[in-house]
Amino acid sequence: MAAANGCGQEREMQKTYWVENSADLTVEAMMLDSKASDLDKEERPEVLSMLPPYEGKSVMELGAGIGRFTGELAQKAGQLIAMDFIDNVIKKNESINGHHKNVKFLCADVTSPDLNISDESVDLIFSNWLLMYLSDKEVENLAERMMKWLKVGGHIFFRESCFHQSGDSKRKYNPTHYREPRFYTRVFKGCHMPDSSGNFFELSLVSCKCIGAYVRNKKNQNQICWIWQKVLHRGFVSTGGIETTKEFVSKLELKPGQKVLDVGCGIGGRGLLYGHFEVADCTTKKYPDNTFDVIYSRDTILHIQDKPALFRSFYKWLKPGGKHMARCLRTLVFMRFIAEDRTDQFKEVLQRELNAVEKDKDAFIEDF
Repeated sequence: MAAANGCGQEREMQKTYWVENSADLTVEAMMLDSKASDLDKEERPEVLSMLPPYEGKSVMELGAGIGRFTGELAQKAGQLIAMDFIDNVIKKNESINGHHKNVKFLCADVTSPDLNISDESVDLIFSNWLLMYLSDKEVENLAERMMKWLKVGGHIFFRESCFHQSGDSKRKYNPTHYREPRFYTRVFKGCHMPDSSGNFFELSLVSCKCIGAYVRNKKNQNQICWIWQKVLHRGFVSTGGIETTKEFVSKLELKPGQKVLDVGCGIGGRGLLYGHFEVADCTTKKYPDNTFDVIYSRDTILHIQDKPALFRSFYKWLKPGGKHMARCLRTLVFMRFIAEDRTDQFKEVLQRELNAVEKDKDAFIEDF
């Protein structure tokens, strides 16, 4: 309840702030800068030039304001939703850009649970100075919702003021969150989601750069833009990726409510299939006896020197009848066990992965 109250206070504070600062409905008021008109002429084309192709596609503009970008987006988009949470602001936008018949104008708060956008319905989500008016938790929640709204292969573009304010307008108070850029990168990089077919998707960073117009005119590098793309999750280092991971996890015959310990989970590929994450050293970590139904590890135990001690810990941590699955090299487990030689399978998988990399070598090197 405290968290909910905190979010409510945040929204009320931000709404009050923008009601006070949007009374004039001018570019200067929207950009909170006395030189906004000159900046806009240079900055707006630069921002638009960064966008991925969206001709004929479905676009959603969050925090659309009085429509500085709405008209430009409408000229190329197939359908455009322009959204803002201040009523007179979105009405001003509609009065300017309402002649574009492919635009739907919506007065709504992006944090509202009542905001109903269909999953996988949008090709491009665009926002300019929006997330800095949300709390940390609201940013995290919105990032997850944006990913759900986005089609596979679709893009998210957002631009924020980082570190400190840029506009010179005088304000009674300033509730803006001038964050470090790494906060936004961490939040969006951490977005993962499954679909009904068992596939997992993530947001892949396409670009991150500052606005040149602010560097040239204000010696200011804190205006930063990100572009993310929704792609099939690639968060697997182990050979075979999700294919072999699903195969091995299926052998665990997991049931709802069971507790699993994944030793050496890496960057979390298989963890998306069944759990949450903890940073710890399995050789020193202590758990109560009879805690886990399954202990799973892959490509990990071969790196641990005192294997007998580790397996004694595993034995204590497992519930009676619990399972331990490991893929390692020349490791003896003094329990009842089943050993399978998967050498041929992994030689085939490795060759397939090598062929795929060599086929797209240049793209792989550029991405890396």
